[in-house]
Amino acid sequence: MRIIPGTPLAKSLLEFDSKIFDQRVFISGVSINAQKVVPGDLFIAFAGANTHGVSYLEQAISNGAVAVLSDQKIKSSIPSFIHPKPREIVGPISAWLHGHPFESMKAIGITGTNGKTTTANLVKQIWQLNSIKSGLIGTLGVEIGEEKLESARTTPEADDLQAIAGAMVEQGCKNLVMEVSSHAIDQGRIKSAKYEVVAFSNLTQDHLDYHLNMENYFQAKAKLFTSEYAKVAVINIDDSYGKKLSHQVKIPVVSVSRKDSNADFYLAKAEIKNGLYQVEIKSKSGESLIENFALLGDYNLDNLLLAVAIVNSVGLSLDKIAPTIGKLHSVPGRLESVNAGQKFTALVDYAHTPDAVERVIATVKSVTDGKIIGVLGCGGDRDASKRSVMGHALFNGCDLAVFTSDNPRSESAESILKEMTKGLDLGKKGFIEIDRKSAIDLAVKNAQSGDVVLLMGKGHESGQEVNSVVTPFDDRVELAESIKRLVR
Repeated sequence: MRIIPGTPLAKSLLEFDSKIFDQRVFISGVSINAQKVVPGDLFIAFAGANTHGVSYLEQAISNGAVAVLSDQKIKSSIPSFIHPKPREIVGPISAWLHGHPFESMKAIGITGTNGKTTTANLVKQIWQLNSIKSGLIGTLGVEIGEEKLESARTTPEADDLQAIAGAMVEQGCKNLVMEVSSHAIDQGRIKSAKYEVVAFSNLTQDHLDYHLNMENYFQAKAKLFTSEYAKVAVINIDDSYGKKLSHQVKIPVVSVSRKDSNADFYLAKAEIKNGLYQVEIKSKSGESLIENFALLGDYNLDNLLLAVAIVNSVGLSLDKIAPTIGKLHSVPGRLESVNAGQKFTALVDYAHTPDAVERVIATVKSVTDGKIIGVLGCGGDRDASKRSVMGHALFNGCDLAVFTSDNPRSESAESILKEMTKGLDLGKKGFIEIDRKSAIDLAVKNAQSGDVVLLMGKGHESGQEVNSVVTPFDDRVELAESIKRLVR
């Protein structure tokens, strides 16, 4: 990933000599994306979702590829090598090329349906507040210390992942925390990534367009919790899949729970005072911390427990963690407040699964006596089985429910909305507004003093994708502009 500054891919020419090669070749980089190839790269070509990488070989050569590795024999102007499963060796080759960067840091991998982003950010904040320079890789992008970079995926492809980790080592990062998606595990993107700790937040319905059923989804996640990848597992045992996972893993387990006092980390108390939680966390070793915590919602208590257990498991004592708890803040697009001078509360959240929608609405209900006006859509070309469940969660949880579009991609927004509202009698509390901007306006027009407008699904995202075209659209910006136009 050559957008990372300071990565010395070409400081010296490196020779990779392996049994899979029938000849020697000098390479200074590796890439699976022909567009990103730079002079000196080994181009690795394999089958993707729609096309095979060899279709882009000429582009790779034009950009400077010095060799190509694939699963088929290739006639080419550059040396070519064959491996039956090229995708599986992208990670090992990239790790070798970058000096095995994961082994030079205390790396953490966090997986689960919900909570990965917030937990990863809490972990990094705790480290930073203890003056430990750290890196982060996840949904919101890449962070190397204070530097922020964009990333196209929650978990990058193996070549980019190792390059990013290598840049972090070069720039003095001691620790790394990253989100690990089920797709990344299943597709081998984390091959040769070595973690001190891997953590599990929860598992709820999502990505069944890819995994087909919940058991496959669970087993994809479970692959992370092995000695191939990690030394220790931190697991939320309040989640039924987490409890199942804790019983089947072979590496040491650190359990966290809000309900089970026998867990290794237990939330003994969480009381809301002056808009903050006062939390007490106890460890099985007898240590405890009592601090204020600003992120509301049971799911954020889960995220905090997981974060505390993670950083403690890699060597930070509770007495060093405790002073940071009151300073922790939320991340963009997670119950993010939008204030444009209005007398009602306006919130934007990334909730895009049935469980997340239910939880965020429940959290908002706990802190308001006014109406909750919810706005929600479902993404196209993704798990269609969750649409009706999400629609019912919106309708049943809100006083006014506005159904709208959210990245319909190649699908018809109308057909997605029909699936979301199937079986519902919308009556006077349900509205369908395909245009998301108009849906936001509708919510704002109906809001009065003391109410909450809750805009869900896109969170931090800055675009709306329709038929492969992405146009600028940020819920936070649109909501603020709507308030300024419509509220007097």
